[in-house]
Formats: sequence, structure tokens, C-alpha cells
Amino acid sequence: MSDFPGLGDVAGKRVLVRSDLNVPLDGSNITDDGRIRASVPTIRALAEAGARVVVTAHLGRPKGAPEAKYSLAPVAGRLGELLGAPVAFATDTVGESATTTVAGLADGQVALLENVRFNAGETSKDEAERLAFAQQLAALADAFVSDGFGVVHRKQASVYDVATLLPHAMGGLVSTEVEVLERLTESPVRPYAVVLGGSKVSDKLGVIDNLLGKADSLLIGGGMVFTFLAAQGHEVGKSLLEADQLETCRGYLARAEELGVKIVLPTDVVVDTTFPSGDVEPHPQVVAADAIPADSLGLDIGPESGKAFAAVLAEAHTVFWNGPMGVFEVAAFAEGTRAVAQALTGVDGLSVVGGGDSAAAVRALGFADSDFGHISTGGGASLEYLEGKTLPGLQILED
Repeated sequence: MSDFPGLGDVAGKRVLVRSDLNVPLDGSNITDDGRIRASVPTIRALAEAGARVVVTAHLGRPKGAPEAKYSLAPVAGRLGELLGAPVAFATDTVGESATTTVAGLADGQVALLENVRFNAGETSKDEAERLAFAQQLAALADAFVSDGFGVVHRKQASVYDVATLLPHAMGGLVSTEVEVLERLTESPVRPYAVVLGGSKVSDKLGVIDNLLGKADSLLIGGGMVFTFLAAQGHEVGKSLLEADQLETCRGYLARAEELGVKIVLPTDVVVDTTFPSGDVEPHPQVVAADAIPADSLGLDIGPESGKAFAAVLAEAHTVFWNGPMGVFEVAAFAEGTRAVAQALTGVDGLSVVGGGDSAAAVRALGFADSDFGHISTGGGASLEYLEGKTLPGLQILED
């Protein structure tokens, strides 16, 4: 089958697919099925080619043992609905249920194994323990397709080691992600704007470092902006502040000036005296970014900043956005994120929403996936790629 070079004809073969089905759950209710939907095309293509498809994935961060709240059972149901065919569910990953479930598959049928992280070997730092678990997984299959982009930056048994044991190929989702990220790093169509938000500067250091030389403008919002404002000598009140990163932020501001890269910081912010929680009514107030009251904390970029960011994005032909502009889950502090999302929908060129919270935010605010050029399924993996790091789950496929 030409879609999966290196695997030949997959009809009748058991193909193990590492998908990313790590979706948010409210009890057993899936609150955003974006990652499941993104995994369907590769699974469907294999099933239609006659493969016996064995899907493995994780959910949440169990500690190497089964935990009911992290079961993939609700995901199996939703995956079946999206495929339009029942998905057999194994109640373990490499045990009796998995063996029996896989043995019962006919050509073109799909099974989902229970949470791969219920096994300590999946995430073990001990290479022998990880390999031993990968051998158990590989015993269930004749070939391996890596399609979980959200985990390719992890050296884990179902991502890395299993590819050393079976004929392997890259799934459609992973190859699309890599193609988009290459466009962002190797040959972006200019002007190229990068929007970074989220809470901490420290989470984005590598990306800022690597993209300062590549982007034309860097727009900064979210909690991380207050460390930049403080680095410029402004009062930030009770806002999130990483004091140990002040020097780093000053360095970035200076380097951007040398390179002719425009760092755009908000000129106004939305503040409140307390962080929003269920029982406290928000009292949003718009203040100048250099005049945050000592008793307040910044929770969103202000309306003027939203317009200024949108104006920069209107000129751009390539945009990468990672991290919300504020506490978007609360309507009073969602407008900055909405302004950026709205501006991205009008980009004449490539607009990329970089996974994680940004993807959750655009869906929560009512935007459709099709409003953007690409919504990444892997926040951490996208960032590490843009930092210029080698991702073990990609490297092993190329070796």
C-alpha cells in the first residue's frame, strides 16, 4: 500500500498504530475529541487496505499501573462512532485480553488496547525495561505505524523502542505535522509572525531563542508577558512573575533589537484583584501595561493590544501561535485569545495553531478547525521541534 512506504501490502497484516488519543475527560465524558478525530484518517486508511489495526495510546499521567479514571474505554466508543464501525477494546495492553482481542480481529477491523501507560515499561528510563515492554507490544503485530505526534518527543516504548523491532512507517498525521513544521522553520513565507502565550516564559525559552533569528515579529501575551514587562522596569502587581528569568528577557529584548525582529508586548492588560475561581465574581478592569496596580494581577491582554496584535497578523503570510493570551476559560478574560484566533482566520498564507491549550482555546471559543491552516495535535512536540531539538520518535523512523 503506497500510503505507508516500507510496509508493502498491509492486507491481512496486524498493524500496531501509536495514536495520540489523550483527550480531556469529565468523568467518562469526552469534552474535546479533536485528537481522536485527527487520528481517524490513518486508522481508516489501514482498515480499508485490509489491515488488522491494533491501536495503542495513552491518556493522562497514570503512574505505571491501572487507574480507572484514565481508562481508554470512553475513547474506544467515540473512535468507533467516528470510524462508523465497532472498535474492539482490550482491557489490558499486552496481557490476556490484548492477545485474545487482537487474535479475534478480521481483516479491516480495529482494536484499541487499554492505556499503554498502565505499564511501567512504557515510560521507564531503564532501557532494558522499556525494550522488554516494547517486545511484548511488538509480539501483537507484524508492522508499526507511528501516528501520535503529541508523543514523538518522548523516548518511550510505544513511540521509540517498538520501531526498532518492527517494519515501520510514519502515519499521515505525523507526516503532515512534520511538513508544516518544516515550512515554519526552513522556508517561511514572510512576513513571519510568532505569537506566544501561556503562563511561563521558562516553558518557551528554547522556542524564543531559536525563532528570534527566524521570525520577523514576536507577539507576547499570556502570563509570560509580565516577566517581560518587569524586565522593562514596570510594576506588575500580583501578576505571574518569574524573577529568575528577568535577565533572560532583557537579553531577548536586546537581541531582537540587534536582529531587527519586532517584539510586540501588550500596551494594555485586563486585571482583577483575585484569580478567577468558581465562587468569585470577576471584576475585570483595563489598565495600561505600565500601570498595573500593586493589588492586581494581569489575566488577559487588553482590547488595544488585541487590535495591535491583529494588525501585525493581518500583514503576515506565516503565523505560528502557541499559548492563550489570558485565562480564556473565563469569559471576562477570553477576549485577547479570541482576538488572536479571529486574526489567524484571516491570514493570507499559513496559520498554525500550536496544539495544547491553544487548540483547546480556539475550540472552546467556537472556532472550527477548518478556520485555520493547521491545528497541531502536539503542543510540547511542536515546541521542541521549533526549538531545533531532535525528537526521538521521528529520528527512529528516519534511521
